[in-house]
Amino acid sequence: MLIMKNFTTQYEIAKQNANEFMRKGQITQYFEALLEMNKYKRLMVAVVAN
Repeated sequence: MLIMKNFTTQYEIAKQNANEFMRKGQITQYFEALLEMNKYKRLMVAVVAN
């Protein structure tokens, strides 16, 4: 489950970054952070499914 913990940590970091970018009005970086969150969310689902 170390992989899952790593994905969760990376997801939370991306989430914090997204919130910070949105607060600062940096829309492009905000969308990139959302895409990164989506990537880690999909990886977590794949780990749970297997």
